[in-house]
Amino acid sequence: MGLLRMLLVRPQTISSLGARLGRHAAWVRHHIKVLETAGLVQLIETRTTGNYTEKFYGPTGAAFTVSMLIRPDGGTTSSIVALVSHDLAVELLADDDGDGVPITAAVTGSLDGLIGVRQGLADIAGCHLLDTDTGEYNVSYAKHLFPDRDVVLVTLAHREQGLIVPAGNPRALSSLSDIVEKHGRFVNRNRGSGTRLWVERALSQQRIDAAQLIGYETAVSTHTEAAACVAAGTADVAVGIAAVAERFGLGFVPLFTERYDLVMSEEIYQAEEVARLVGRLHTRAFRRSVARLSGYDPTSMGDERRLAI
Repeated sequence: MGLLRMLLVRPQTISSLGARLGRHAAWVRHHIKVLETAGLVQLIETRTTGNYTEKFYGPTGAAFTVSMLIRPDGGTTSSIVALVSHDLAVELLADDDGDGVPITAAVTGSLDGLIGVRQGLADIAGCHLLDTDTGEYNVSYAKHLFPDRDVVLVTLAHREQGLIVPAGNPRALSSLSDIVEKHGRFVNRNRGSGTRLWVERALSQQRIDAAQLIGYETAVSTHTEAAACVAAGTADVAVGIAAVAERFGLGFVPLFTERYDLVMSEEIYQAEEVARLVGRLHTRAFRRSVARLSGYDPTSMGDERRLAI
């Protein structure tokens, strides 16, 4: 990482990198070759002066995003890994391991969760992606990313999203256009999240330039973080779920209800550990715990949709 950061500033030679790091040239050369093999670094120039040749290395891009998830070999033998869009019912599911099936839920965007499952980084994705052409959640995205696999979508819950505002809604905000007209400070969600995709789509439909939303480029990864910004006064409004607004004692203006699904391959679905996990969704105790979350409707919890190739 240190070598890559230095090369992102300007191209350098093995010798110059070694001098800066206080390392032998052979050590630097080894790590440069590793970066080169990974496609992050490339030889960009060779200079020859007499009998002396200098090789200058530089990055293959202007910047890099690195994502890593390390798992034990052997798949879902002892734990289940889920990449999920932030959700309080998922948190309850991860905390409730009374049947001995631990689940590790890492928060990411809905799209990134599906891509992570596609790449074998996780067993389950948690997502809420609306296809405006069909009015259906998640199905078209799963079909697109898994054209060669049988996939199962298991509904976790329906949940209400809207504007999270200070208690009493002092600016009387009721829509995205209100935020623009009343110069409200907005806090956004991370790229690829279902909530941000909804916001982008709504702005397009209402012909609102995102640049008109003050704070549009300020993004957080969870509904909880968004609500915390409003509670702290660093933002006037965010789009998020009703449950976090209630937790922070904030106001809430309903905008839409969405379906949140757990998406997995048929193979993963058939695994004993996953079957037991899905079995929790059919218990009265878990349904009651989700029903207590403001804006959550567990009526369809456990419903399944199968997408066969």
